[in-house]
Amino acid sequence: MRIQGLGVIEDALLELHPGFTVVTGETGAGKTMVVTGLHLLSGGRAEASKVRTGTGKATVEGRFENVTAEQATKIVTDAGADVDEDGSVIALRSVSADGRSRAHLGGRSVPVGVLADLSEQLLAVHGQNDQLRLLRPAEQRAVIDRFAGDSVAAPLGKYRRVRDEWIAVATELRERSSRSRELAQQADMLRHGLTEIEAVDPAPGEDAELTEQVKRLAAIDELREAASAASVAVSGSAEGDPDVPGALGLLAEARRRLSATEDAALSDLEPRLAEASVLLGDVGAELTAYLETLDADPERLEQILARQSELKKLTRKYAADVDGVLAWADDARARLETMDTSDEALAQLAARRDELAVELARHAEDVSAARDAAARELAGEITAELAGLAMGQAEIEITVSARQAETGDPHELKVGGQVVHAGPDGVDEVELLLKAHNGAPPLPVHKAASGGELSRVMLAIEVVLAHADTVGTLVFDEVDAGVGGRAAVEIGRRLAKLARSHQVLVVTHLPQVAAFADRHLVVDKGTSGGVTRSGVTVLAQSDRVAELARMLAGLDGTETGRAHAEELLNAAENFKKTPEPVKASRSAKGAKKKAGSRKNS
Repeated sequence: MRIQGLGVIEDALLELHPGFTVVTGETGAGKTMVVTGLHLLSGGRAEASKVRTGTGKATVEGRFENVTAEQATKIVTDAGADVDEDGSVIALRSVSADGRSRAHLGGRSVPVGVLADLSEQLLAVHGQNDQLRLLRPAEQRAVIDRFAGDSVAAPLGKYRRVRDEWIAVATELRERSSRSRELAQQADMLRHGLTEIEAVDPAPGEDAELTEQVKRLAAIDELREAASAASVAVSGSAEGDPDVPGALGLLAEARRRLSATEDAALSDLEPRLAEASVLLGDVGAELTAYLETLDADPERLEQILARQSELKKLTRKYAADVDGVLAWADDARARLETMDTSDEALAQLAARRDELAVELARHAEDVSAARDAAARELAGEITAELAGLAMGQAEIEITVSARQAETGDPHELKVGGQVVHAGPDGVDEVELLLKAHNGAPPLPVHKAASGGELSRVMLAIEVVLAHADTVGTLVFDEVDAGVGGRAAVEIGRRLAKLARSHQVLVVTHLPQVAAFADRHLVVDKGTSGGVTRSGVTVLAQSDRVAELARMLAGLDGTETGRAHAEELLNAAENFKKTPEPVKASRSAKGAKKKAGSRKNS
């Protein structure tokens, strides 16, 4: 990612590690501009105040790699851009000093919303003021579904299939009931048209065939003259006139003369003449047969013209040709099947709607039960993670409740004695609640947690969900705010653990967190000619010791500080080399429980 003219950053190039990249620097050096740049590249709100003073605009350019997911690729191609052969695509966002913003993807100008849609598939930014994904009810439900896996996905798939049919049947029933008079009139018109068409009984392509026959009968004399002349030229005169031998006779004479010679070169030509004679013989026979069909029949011509008149009446009313008329008839029959407004037909539709509603309610209960079980397990695992993130008294609760239907809701469904809204993702509303400490009431997580705590909740969730399919890049801004010591080390360990399956970028001020990074970037601020500029530098291992010592309360110039920094780096390196224990998935746990139940029984 390249940042130009953004805040205090004049021009900086960031090469992120596929694993864990950390960004550090002095307060005010511009660390947060890195996250701001990602925010802009993700389609976030552009602010003119972020444009560097003295520059015309701020520009952020980034290359997204491994853009292979179907949904992400579709977003790129729908925008008119292409994913490169190596699976990457370049995105660019610029903000002018007057606040106007432009976006480009794959070299093409696109709406800013396209960058937002793409980034939602590829990265998630978790900052103190950027927790929108966690606050959205749909995202909270998605957290449960991602954690639950097949235990929710399977019944949810059945629910959606039944829901689609239920909606279709209910919609058709409402339409037939409310438009019965209009539909009856349309049905009468369709039946009248079908009666007319069936009375004429046209055949596919019949109009074109009759047109050819009319042309032939109208020009029968000219056709007979042409065919007769051609027949004479091929076969000779029917009266045997020696002056008009025909092509067949001439060929026979040529074959006779060649057969009589003893020259091999000439006699070899005779078989080829024989082949030509056979071909001409076939043509002559076909010409004779054609002449026999050319009998003048005035009555036949009148019959054809009368038939053409009948067909033209249909083509004037229903389509341009007979094939179109037949297609209209097929469509009319299909439409008539959906226009039956009789009491019997409406009763059948109502009965089918009610049957589907019962089945849908059963699937909705299965989905809710699976979510409820997953919610309890997920809440326990997140709470356990928070204990190591300086939130030892915090406890997560996840509630799964039915969304009540509003008055006039077309998708209301009775489930378990309640009238609820049957949405595409089920009937559930999911909410993450946080008890900040013992005795505190559970509140929505964004109300109970501070900015730093909210980031740590997101970190805990991402660590727990690391096994599930999610975005490939996770960004944490000041996730360690308000913590230190042992808790900071635990945060670093969890981020390093998360980096085993994701690309992780962290902006931090804690050396305990920075020590676990695979790549260390420092934002440096300097002044030249009265102008403050910041740049980004990749630190070598020896430079990392100095930077960590500086972060340790400014101990970069002391042996104690360097020793402490080296100790942090060694401990982090040893942790990253330790193999991660294999964690059983929820499906494996479920299979183990079932096996135990069978054994006990």
